[in-house]
Amino acid sequence: MENKIHQIEQEALAEIEKATDLKSLENVKNKYLSRNSEFNNLKKGMKDIPNEKKPLIGSLLNKVSQKLTSLIDEKNQIFYQKELNEKLLKEKIDITLDGEYIPQGHVHPLSQTINEIVDIFNYLGFSLIDPKLSPEVEVEKYNFDLLNFPKEHPAKDMQDTFYCTSAKNVILRSQTSNAQAREMMNTKPPIKIISPGRVYRNESVSARKNNLFHQIEGLYVDKNVTMTQLKGVLNEFIRLYFGSSRPTRFRSSYFPFTEPSVEIDVQCIMCQGKGCPTCSNTGWLEILGAGMVDPNVLRGVNIDPEVYSGFAFGMGVERLTMLKYAIDDIRLFFNNDERFLKQF
Repeated sequence: MENKIHQIEQEALAEIEKATDLKSLENVKNKYLSRNSEFNNLKKGMKDIPNEKKPLIGSLLNKVSQKLTSLIDEKNQIFYQKELNEKLLKEKIDITLDGEYIPQGHVHPLSQTINEIVDIFNYLGFSLIDPKLSPEVEVEKYNFDLLNFPKEHPAKDMQDTFYCTSAKNVILRSQTSNAQAREMMNTKPPIKIISPGRVYRNESVSARKNNLFHQIEGLYVDKNVTMTQLKGVLNEFIRLYFGSSRPTRFRSSYFPFTEPSVEIDVQCIMCQGKGCPTCSNTGWLEILGAGMVDPNVLRGVNIDPEVYSGFAFGMGVERLTMLKYAIDDIRLFFNNDERFLKQF
């Protein structure tokens, strides 16, 4: 038995010496130290050895087993470190090299304008309305009826409004005023909100008009709200957005949901007021409509017009962006031409 142990020991030592990598060393370990190895079989045969020799043979088996385990572990660490160094050398990154340029997207010019306008009106004390109150697929009640539109009003005609075939009186909203109607029905004054979003109108597409565009509307309802406050808010907005040097004008107009009503024009940036195709040779471009909330609108949402008054306004985001950056065609916002978008 002793001779057999020494023979296996010498064979194992020789194979450990010949091992050149982790895999071959693992094979040696499995061959001589695993549960099915010859060494383990010798341990199982201890029951057949005379009792007086068991201590000697048992001690020798443990000694050789520990010796082989120690040598394999030492060589295993050497191989592991060697392979690790080779891998690190192979995957080495030269941090002195120039990095690879990865182009990144950026905010669309319309989104930039919306964010800027929202920031201005937040500064002026207006809150952003909950989008849940302003769905793009709407019913006539909130888009027209609660805003004092007569049933025969031309804006409700198929030439202006997109009607859905899914159900009666379902439309694509033509203005974000639907959010104002819901807010007044759900909230007691004071109310001071803005509602941005996409709107849809059955327009002929041209350099100045599109059948999909963006609006931001505002509403302020409280006691003793006046036209002077409306002019003050809008003049401050125009100053902050365009700068104090841009000429503007207020002129009388008509909207079903405000009385009195006004439109605000800004001098055309393309021609500096001299007249061009962009402004239809008038020298001015309308940027928003506004006015005092009609008492009928307040009554329709259960707000007493004898106690409360208010003003509302609405503006086209595309028009404001065109004016600020001298863009002469609204269709550029929707063509996804990188040459145009990269300028912003």
